[in-house]
Amino acid sequence: MSRVSTLLALLAFIAALALLGAVLGYLSTSSGALSLRRWARRQTTPPDDGAPEMTDSPADTHFQQTQAADTHIQQTQAADTHVEQTIPPAEQLIERVNACLPQTQCAQCGHPGCRPYATAIINDEAPINQCPPGGEALIHELADLLGKEFLPLDAERGETKAPQVALIDEPLCIGCTLCIAACPVDAIVGASKLMHTVVIDQCTGCELCLPPCPVDCISLVPADDTLAHWHWPKPA
Repeated sequence: MSRVSTLLALLAFIAALALLGAVLGYLSTSSGALSLRRWARRQTTPPDDGAPEMTDSPADTHFQQTQAADTHIQQTQAADTHVEQTIPPAEQLIERVNACLPQTQCAQCGHPGCRPYATAIINDEAPINQCPPGGEALIHELADLLGKEFLPLDAERGETKAPQVALIDEPLCIGCTLCIAACPVDAIVGASKLMHTVVIDQCTGCELCLPPCPVDCISLVPADDTLAHWHWPKPA
């Protein structure tokens, strides 16, 4: 009798497992079909506002992120273009004139630097012939750029010279630092009561370091006559 009961219990257990497997298979098949139907519906019919929201696939999410990134790039480019368009035309002309100037910052034009002189030119506060370092070549360039008449160089501002740089007679230097304060391009290095020297590659030859030197130890030499360019003269 016990063997019959055990056999019946085993058969019931096997039947229960078979039923459970059938239910799980049905659910899996139904879920796959439902997902396929949802995908087909999304490709052909726009979703209703009242319909339940369907979860996007990873591919759809990546596509949306790519579109968002492209939109952000386009917005950034549009913002940059807007900034460029908002720069006043006068400011653009000032920058173009300043780019033509020799950048010696010598103040011979009567202004504290090249850009202030460019601003004065655009504002019709100064003529185009007040830059001795630029000379007549610069005047022609500015006249063509701004559509103005050529003017000869203003002799009261000085004369056009060949490119030059400053040199310090270092044994005579007392380290007063007055030339350092006068240099508009920071081409002189040194410290108080210590020897000063000129950074040749940075010097513009503006001559502003000459007047404040109390011992006259600074001189100007042609730009191609420095130690960096010096060579033995050819034999006669």
